[in-house]
Order: sequence, then structure tokens, then C-alpha cells
Amino acid sequence: MQGIVHPKLRRLYDYWDGKRGERPMPSRADLDPIDIRFAIGDVILAEVLDETPPRFRIRLHGTNLSERTSFDLTGKMLDEMPAPEFRDLSRRSFTKVVRTREPLHALADRSLDGRMQRYEAIILPLSGDGERVDRLLIGMIFEPLRR
Repeated sequence: MQGIVHPKLRRLYDYWDGKRGERPMPSRADLDPIDIRFAIGDVILAEVLDETPPRFRIRLHGTNLSERTSFDLTGKMLDEMPAPEFRDLSRRSFTKVVRTREPLHALADRSLDGRMQRYEAIILPLSGDGERVDRLLIGMIFEPLRR
């Protein structure tokens, strides 16, 4: 995947890519949290519920992300995210990855808590059966924009 700017996200993508081998995507069981401790505070692990349209239960909302957004979604549904614009963008992006079974990269400037932040994210599909996306591994970095 081209265009990943942040070294932590590049490393997370390379880890995911190495774990999938010749498959379209690895399974959750292929991943070891110890291997991604370099990014664990900036990671979301979402379960894809088998519904139409899919819904998403957040199994892990990294501590850095929780602190930056002032809410923790661990154990909650994506629908419970209090920021409507970001919730809708996340739902659309997650759904696209479920549908295409391909990673997604985003890089944009966004307002968070009234401050402009550089936002970069990668959404990586996971599959227990090699076909259906049943989890998403999301790496997300927010950095203040320097003026």
C-alpha cells in the first residue's frame, strides 16, 4: 500500500501484510498483541457483526485514541461514538473495507476539540475463514498541525 506517511502506521501495515502471506488477509489469530505493542495505543480492533448493513463492535479502543478524543469505545458499538461526523465517516470506511476486502488508507486534516489535527488512518481487514471479513484492525494517528 502506497502513501502511508506515519512510520508507525507503515510498520503496522507491513506487519499485517507479512501475516497474510499469500492470503487476501490474515485472521485475528495470526496477530500477536506483543508484536504490535509499538502501536497498541493507536489501534482499534473492531468486530464486524454479520448484519446488513454491517455493524461494528469495538473490542479495543487504544488509550492514545481515547485520550485524544475524550471518549473510550472499548466494548461499545461504533454507533455509540459521540461525534456524528466522525462516526458516519468511520462507518462508511469500515463498511467499504468489509465489502472490498482491501485495506484502506486515509490522510486528512480534521478539527478535533476545536483544534486542527493531521489525521492518518489505515483500516486492515481480518478473516477467520479467509473469505468473510470478521474483524478490522485500524491504526490511527492524530497530530497537531503546525502553523
